Amino acid sequence: MKLEHMPHSPGVYLMRDASGKIIYIGKAKDLKKRVASYFGARPRDPKVSVMLASVRLVDFVPVPTEKDSLILEQKLIHRMKPFYNIMWRDDKSFPFVKISYDEDYPRLLYTRRKMRDGGRYFGPFPEAWTVKRLLRSLWKSKVFPLRPCRFEFHQKDIEARGGLAKSKPHLNRKVQSCIYLHTGACPAPCVGNISRAKYLRIARDAETFFKGRSQALAGRWKKEMGEASKKMDFEKAGDLRDRLAAILHVSEDVTVRQMDEKNLGVYVDASRALTELQDALGLPRPPLRIEGFDISNIQATEPVASMVVFERGKPFKDDYRKFKIKTVSGQDDFAMMGEAVFRRYRRLKEENAPLPDLILIDGGKGQLGAAVKSLQELKLGKLPIASLAKQEEEVFLPGRSQSIRLPKDSPALHILQAVRDEAHRFAVTFHRQRRTKRIFGLK
Repeated sequence: MKLEHMPHSPGVYLMRDASGKIIYIGKAKDLKKRVASYFGARPRDPKVSVMLASVRLVDFVPVPTEKDSLILEQKLIHRMKPFYNIMWRDDKSFPFVKISYDEDYPRLLYTRRKMRDGGRYFGPFPEAWTVKRLLRSLWKSKVFPLRPCRFEFHQKDIEARGGLAKSKPHLNRKVQSCIYLHTGACPAPCVGNISRAKYLRIARDAETFFKGRSQALAGRWKKEMGEASKKMDFEKAGDLRDRLAAILHVSEDVTVRQMDEKNLGVYVDASRALTELQDALGLPRPPLRIEGFDISNIQATEPVASMVVFERGKPFKDDYRKFKIKTVSGQDDFAMMGEAVFRRYRRLKEENAPLPDLILIDGGKGQLGAAVKSLQELKLGKLPIASLAKQEEEVFLPGRSQSIRLPKDSPALHILQAVRDEAHRFAVTFHRQRRTKRIFGLK
């Protein structure tokens, strides 16, 4: 739904980030005007700019009166405890991004300390991993190629006759062995490869991005790309094209979605369950996409494996997959599990497709170990994975000798059980189909 289709009525709006987590809840006398005020003009409050840079979806619930919106807002804030609602009335230490204008050649840094040092700070952000992942993505794609080193030098050191070799010979020896210099990953202001004016322009572009004005930045780059092409400066045009593609990738559009209070409760419960599962398993982010595996065979005949997918706590059957076991002979469930996991993620890796937030294996330590070995062979050993054993509903994690036992009424356990049981159902159904075809000679 587009913003212009929102109603002019009282209500509550919930802002979600890319992971689906609710990060802010607000009330409005007029939903359309209130939400539009965030995205229409440039927000004056820097804190709001940072929040909006993370927003990807706005849910809204129309209610009959302004009083109803106040009651619903307070109920949801108490239940969900969204980051920005809590943070704006708290003084805890949260992650910031800093552009170190206190240096002649600024860097883009992650920090938890906001100081009056001449630098420009953006934040706070809800979670450290989101900030670190964003900075890593911007660095790899060279959107804002600012120097990553900690070398201390000034403009006068670079512009002095003989450069660093004369002004700071000891530092110059370190610079000459810098991997970022020799790989071209850094614009290398330390050796005069870029003027301070051009370098500061990159820093200003980064500042524009973190102010939440990525569309304005993209528009300017698009114009500059066209001008470079006309001048046949294809190297500059290609560089701008790559930076433009990268910034548009990390700056997705915001969509809005109407909900009633009943449906909202379902989404809120799912969001809480996934957050609880993230905490219980020590995952880097909420497992919005879970892929679950199971094996089915009787005395090693017609062995098969299944893979089911849950998106935001619900089955997503379009992405289910079946596997006929091809490389394992005899009754070896561990090896069968290893084969299925290997084939699945080899293909995703070859296609450069997105990986799940969590892999769930039906079984105990043996099945988990086989799956982990397959991931390690594919150099995907850091991919989050766990197994759920049926008898005691124990959760096993790689490298951990003791199992995790979640409370029987835990929403996190219920999600794991749902994935495990659906994978089992899908595997058994496929196995029965295979046996029937074999019995009746339909293969």
